[in-house]
Amino acid sequence: MATKVLMFGWEFPPHNSGGLGVACLGLTRALAKEGFDITFVLPKVVDLGDSHVRIKFADISNIRFKSINSPLSPYLTSGKYGKLFGGGSGIYGPNLLSEVKRYALLGGALAAEDEYEVIYAHDWLSFGAGLEAKRISGKPLIVHVHATEFDRCGGANGINSEVYELERVGMEDADCVIAVSQLTKDTITRHYGIPEEKVIVVHNGIDEATFPYKSSGNNKLIGLKSAGYKVVLYYGRITLQKGVDYLIRSAKLVLKKNPKTIFLIVGSGDMQYQLMQEAAYYKMGDKILFQDFLRGQELADTVSAADVVVMPSVSEPFGLVPLESMKLNVPVIISKQSGVSEVVQHVLKVDFWDIDEMANKILGIINNPALHETLRVNGRAEVEFINWDKAAVKLKGIIHKLLGWFQNK
Repeated sequence: MATKVLMFGWEFPPHNSGGLGVACLGLTRALAKEGFDITFVLPKVVDLGDSHVRIKFADISNIRFKSINSPLSPYLTSGKYGKLFGGGSGIYGPNLLSEVKRYALLGGALAAEDEYEVIYAHDWLSFGAGLEAKRISGKPLIVHVHATEFDRCGGANGINSEVYELERVGMEDADCVIAVSQLTKDTITRHYGIPEEKVIVVHNGIDEATFPYKSSGNNKLIGLKSAGYKVVLYYGRITLQKGVDYLIRSAKLVLKKNPKTIFLIVGSGDMQYQLMQEAAYYKMGDKILFQDFLRGQELADTVSAADVVVMPSVSEPFGLVPLESMKLNVPVIISKQSGVSEVVQHVLKVDFWDIDEMANKILGIINNPALHETLRVNGRAEVEFINWDKAAVKLKGIIHKLLGWFQNK
């Protein structure tokens, strides 16, 4: 008989704004293949008649969705938290903490309606719902930490104490904590006081169902490429955590040695305007191009056309961008301060703050065809072994062990 899981999250493709939704999709698909019966609870209304959702899950009958109408967003900075806690308005409601508490209460009510064996909650906005479901049902709770407040703020400075407390209580009261990397586990044990034996690392993977890992041949950068320009690509949120400002500073050094280089910044975020101003100030406005968030095939085509993808994160719990890029045969540079650095070898690694070394590594790839080819071929081969199926098998063992322990208490 399939193990029934009540899973709480707050975004799911195609209704997602970042990598967390992609991770939830890949993980639930893989767990379903392992025989789990999953009910996924969302904090906002999703049109269940959406053809993309229906088609995407047509081959997996044991994932069901429930929605709660709550205007939450997973990617708020501490500055945004402060405004919202003070009674700000907008799409997040008059008070974000009130929305989190409302989600918890409604999640608890749903828990009383369903039959399941284990509760599973993704990140801090869902922890309250998971805890309430545990309180009502007495079932074991697993919390999955994709990022902490320390990651979102780029370090220990400026963390929001209320968000921190929600995270701490969620992890403390859960029966098991899943961390997406050893880097994240170290943060959890050091800053939240959670015992090491309670935290288990399950690295993220990659799922071809969540991203078109093949170019359509529609190369919008063909003009630049045919003119002899090299393209350095960043894609993701443009915020403090992601370290895009360090990439902009390294661009100045790269352009001094190879002026036929274009830096393409794809995405949006609270630092976007600031970085545009910085590029203009250093007279690089014609060499640093900004493009709003791309999805699906359009993003895949853009990545495929790049000569190198850089992920310069200040603090990255994992990071799916390198895996996606490697799958598309593109060399990658990542920060050493990223969880994905634990599982990939055929990439170049650099401290996010070392803009000189970052520039040297960019120049090494775009100026050295042999290095470019080596990273491209070996990276593509390596990423084949980093998948959601492997993550699901590990989680299956964790869940069954937890259930066995819980039943024998």
